[in-house]
Amino acid sequence: MKNLFSNIKGDAFGGITAGIVALPLALAFGVSSGLGPEAGLYGAIFISFFAALFGGTSTQISGPTAPMTAVSMVVIAGIVAANDGSVEKALPAILTVFMLAGLMQVGLGLLGLGKYIRYIPYPVVSGFMTAIGVIILLTQILPSIGYYPKEDVEFVEQFKPLAEEVILENILKEEAGEGILVLENFKETISQAAKITPEQILNESQTLAAKEASGTVGALKVLPRALQNINWLELALALATIFIIYGFKRITKAVPSTLVALVVVSGIAYGFNLGYRPISEIPGGIPIPHLEMFTSFSFGKITPYIFTALTLALLGAIDSLLTSVVADNMTKTKHKPNKELIGQGIGNTIASVFGGIPGAGATIRTVVNINAGGKTKLSGMIAGIMLLVIMLALGPVASKIPAAVLAGILVTVGIGVMDYKGLKAIPSLPRDIKIGPIKLSSEVLIMLVVLLLSTFWDLIYAVGIGLIIASLMFMKKIGDLTAERSDVKSLKEETWTDEVGFPENLKEEVFIKHLKGPLFFGSTSDFQALTLQIPNTAKTVILRLGRMQYMDQSGLYAMEDMLQELKKNNVEVLFVGLLKQPRYMMERIDIIPDFIPNEHIFKDFKSCLQWVKDNIKDEI
Repeated sequence: MKNLFSNIKGDAFGGITAGIVALPLALAFGVSSGLGPEAGLYGAIFISFFAALFGGTSTQISGPTAPMTAVSMVVIAGIVAANDGSVEKALPAILTVFMLAGLMQVGLGLLGLGKYIRYIPYPVVSGFMTAIGVIILLTQILPSIGYYPKEDVEFVEQFKPLAEEVILENILKEEAGEGILVLENFKETISQAAKITPEQILNESQTLAAKEASGTVGALKVLPRALQNINWLELALALATIFIIYGFKRITKAVPSTLVALVVVSGIAYGFNLGYRPISEIPGGIPIPHLEMFTSFSFGKITPYIFTALTLALLGAIDSLLTSVVADNMTKTKHKPNKELIGQGIGNTIASVFGGIPGAGATIRTVVNINAGGKTKLSGMIAGIMLLVIMLALGPVASKIPAAVLAGILVTVGIGVMDYKGLKAIPSLPRDIKIGPIKLSSEVLIMLVVLLLSTFWDLIYAVGIGLIIASLMFMKKIGDLTAERSDVKSLKEETWTDEVGFPENLKEEVFIKHLKGPLFFGSTSDFQALTLQIPNTAKTVILRLGRMQYMDQSGLYAMEDMLQELKKNNVEVLFVGLLKQPRYMMERIDIIPDFIPNEHIFKDFKSCLQWVKDNIKDEI
């Protein structure tokens, strides 16, 4: 507690500054997620306060971030679509998934897995971050030009036949569930169908239209139509916001350019009564817990999203710990990764209960806090309190902010979040794999696969596939490198010192093979060629195994196949210098003693040579 109040002045200034910087981003991320600006604010308030209080990085400022919001957007859209397009109906399930992600983060911290997060391959992270930028840019094109599919009468009209089908299908499902759907009597169905109003059909048509235009693919589908229906005022507001954000940075970085753009453009739009589209109203008063997420909890509703919750938890962990490293470099301190995960998990769990979107450690806000004088956890807690005060005092004012301004802010976020370092490196990375006639860099391939799959298919599966490809590529590279050192040369190619006195008259009958390095999946193909190297005159094969320190299951079965082939050809095999691990493996499947009896296993070449002299005769 003493350390907490050791830098009150610096922490207060750092926290207040970071809170002001976080305000426009919190509103923008909330709108982008689909839950409204208040969801972004609630997330920023609670995550900032509790992640700082319980976390392991003294200067970290947490809240909604671009990657977390992009994944949350996918979760929200999926659950809303499964609830007839109603955010209100879907909200308990959405918040439960967010809470589950927070609890998983706490679990990761308690299990001590924080230190392993850094082993995620860079190409996967690079592809993912660039995809986040592309997703934000593509999804913000429509609001930036003032096009909202639900409000395009002609576009919505196309979905009326399908809307009628969906409504009727829902009636039939309800009746089937209640046991009143029978072949003999459709009176109830007809009665229910007769009650369908034009407003219901319109609402369902709007939901279907919005669904069709959601995500990156949906945005691209309706883009030609959107470009024919540009709202020039909204576009002007978005462009003005972008211009000020980039332009003001050239004047000074002392005042956040995002905040300047928000205040200036919103002030002009409101002051001149320009007839713009405002964001949805931000509720006044203290945030209230959403207890319905507990009272109406159904495990079946969130089961399909458990993997998604884990992805959110892992993504938040990576996002936060990367920011912690940045903070360490700036403050010359050392963060506690597992404690940081627990703090982030607690913050996300509490934020979900109050209707906030999940977040993580935010690099820009953390840097602002440190530069403004923040040194202890108090700065992050003050940032959260600052946002709460702003919301309570200026909620009605914030509700007048133009939606296009937030879209403009998000466009700059999308541009900024891309991994330009990774993109610039593409031409210079070594082309180490060949696909048909094309030579490619494996690192670039992984990055592009993750980038394209994340952007146009699914963020979660993209990361999973990227990790699998990266792991397979890594195993192949290590396999190739190890196989190069895992030599198997005949006596004529290389004679070891203790083999110099080998009887000349037995060299036709005895074939000596040296195995150097592990016998594993990467070297089995070379090992399998061993039988082809053995001359027809050889009746005995000596395998020198003193340098074969490891054998995996692939190597074990390759050895078994070779020994079977040699036994079939009446060739006797002797082992020299067999080490503990390979011996254990071969004893498990009875290679020893079925193929190689114990009396054919020698500690050194000298004892093996004596056995050869006693048992092998010169027949050629």
